[in-house]
Amino acid sequence: MAQKTRAVLVGCGGMSRAWLSAAGERDDLEIVALVDIDRDNARWRAEEFGLDSALVGSDLTTVLRETAPDVVFDVTVPEAHTEVACTALRHGCHVLGEKPLAASMAGARRALRAAEKAGKTYAVIQNRRYNPAIRRLARLLARGAIGEITTVNCDFYIGAHFGGFRDHMEHVLLLDMAIHTFDQARLITAADPVSVYCREWNPRGSWYDRDASAVCVFELSDGIVFTYRGSWCAEGLNTSWESDWRVVGTKGTAMWDGHEGIRAAAVKKSGDFTSEMKELKVPALAKKDRVGGHAGLIDEFLYSVRKGVAPETVCTDNIKSLAMVFGAIESARRGRQVAIKV
Repeated sequence: MAQKTRAVLVGCGGMSRAWLSAAGERDDLEIVALVDIDRDNARWRAEEFGLDSALVGSDLTTVLRETAPDVVFDVTVPEAHTEVACTALRHGCHVLGEKPLAASMAGARRALRAAEKAGKTYAVIQNRRYNPAIRRLARLLARGAIGEITTVNCDFYIGAHFGGFRDHMEHVLLLDMAIHTFDQARLITAADPVSVYCREWNPRGSWYDRDASAVCVFELSDGIVFTYRGSWCAEGLNTSWESDWRVVGTKGTAMWDGHEGIRAAAVKKSGDFTSEMKELKVPALAKKDRVGGHAGLIDEFLYSVRKGVAPETVCTDNIKSLAMVFGAIESARRGRQVAIKV
């Protein structure tokens, strides 16, 4: 059997369970250490997952020196991502981290420079682009079934009563959730962000302290317009967590309800007031489709590290999704359209 990839996991809060569950299903991966600013959290997680031989610590630098891992899994809070990534990269480790890439664009750029200098891979968990339905939709669009994409409309409405820190976050919807939807829009359009206008507000009846609703109009490359309407304080008739989508092309339209429902139609005959349309068959999943949430992303990351190729969510690409978030926040603050700078 080939030598196992040695990994250190940093950040032992609730999200770490998803990572350790996925890691525990692999026989080619060894968690050699767990790190948390509260050492007891790391110890409890080691006990929960039977990681008896794993080192437990509270200082990442010390643990990296003692264990010399191949990769670091960063499951810390967003404000810690840049420091964790840069520390791991300096010690010669590849890094796979939770979204967002960083808590600021400056932090993201710093991490990108560190990855380039180290010659190591830094990738981000964007688990919602590994949803099976969106992979099917993306393949339908990529083959030109509805012509060239011109417009993408997306609705996200969830009455989410989290309690805790989210109730007090500034830009809670844009920072904590919209990164997923913006990244999904980039996936299905294969386009990059150019500019954005955003209006953010907190509706009457909201249980959040800060703005929990937003409307964004993005210009993407190739002249594509992407609109996002979202709220985390919308009671009743909620969309799925994957949002509700309409994609308009030069020869047809595709719709996805965020669950399993994908529909598409293309022009069969034109010339009358409305064109005659034909229903399109949505492709089934293929073996090459990247699915599986955290497990799928970890799988691709390890494959990429071993083969020396860039994973789909490598930092140099994922920073474009992050730039959409901070572009929207800047637009909301200024009250005007702004250019998106990567």
